[in-house]
This record gives sequence, structure tokens and C-alpha cells, in this order.
Amino acid sequence: MPEEENKKGKSAEEADQEEKTEEVKTENEEFKERLLRMAAEFDNYKKRATKDIDNAKGMGKAELIAKLLPIIDEFHLAIESLEMKTEQERGLALVLSNFTDVLKKEGLKEIDCNGVYDPYKHEVIMTKESKEKEGTVIDVIRKGYALNEIMLRPASVIVSEGSGKKEETKKE
Repeated sequence: MPEEENKKGKSAEEADQEEKTEEVKTENEEFKERLLRMAAEFDNYKKRATKDIDNAKGMGKAELIAKLLPIIDEFHLAIESLEMKTEQERGLALVLSNFTDVLKKEGLKEIDCNGVYDPYKHEVIMTKESKEKEGTVIDVIRKGYALNEIMLRPASVIVSEGSGKKEETKKE
């Protein structure tokens, strides 16, 4: 009988060991899952932080370039008034060209003003009768600009209101 108890005792001990081993394995699996989830969350956090930093940089650029737009307008006006006969006048035009090239490399784009009025890109300063179809941009008063996808300033435009001939409807 002692041998049987001894076998049973070992069996109970072995069962306890197996139970503890299973608990440790289960706990180990839980830790692995938690670690994998935390690693994935950290990767997502890094991506989100990088995206937020890039957005902040873009907004900073946009604010600075928006402040420079009136200066660019003044340069354009100054160059348009020159005859471009002297080296200084051509040098001034070259400076503006280099300056705008740098801004274009950073993502600055002029708003296209050809065709139909677009309320997201154009600001109507006035309307005028013309041969053009109603709603067509006739003239640009001030250029508009965007930096990548950020609208810095809409283009100020004159829009056609049609030929001025209004069709009268006949009442019967």
C-alpha cells in the first residue's frame, strides 16, 4: 500500500506540476499578446506623431508664405512698370524669378483662373457684361496661391455676367 500512496502522491505532485506548467504557459501567451498589442500601438503612435509633425511644418510654411504674398505682388507690380532696359531692371526680375522658384519648390502654386468661376479658388471682385458665357473669368485683379493642398489666398477676379440681353418670357 505505501507504494500505491507513493505513486498516488507522485501523481498528485505531477498533476500539480502540470497544472502550474499550464498556468505558466497561459500567462506566457497572455504576456506575448499584450506585448504584440503594445508594439502595434507604439508603431501607430509613431506614425501619428510623424504625421502631426509634418502637418505642423506644412502649416508653418503656409503661414510664412501667406505673409510673403503681398511682397511678391509688389515685386510683380514693380517689374511690370519697368522697361527692362538696364542691368539693374533685369537683375530685379531675376531676383523675383529666383525667389518664386524657391517657393515653387516648396509647393507654392498659382491658382488657375482660366475658364469658369470656382468659388473655392476665386473671389469675385465685380461682374461685367461681355461676350463670354455667364460665370466665365474675364480678368484677374490679384493672383491666388495655394501651398500644396492649402489655400493661401483665392484669386481676385472679374466675372462675366453674360451679354446683357435678357430673354423675356411671353405670357400667354
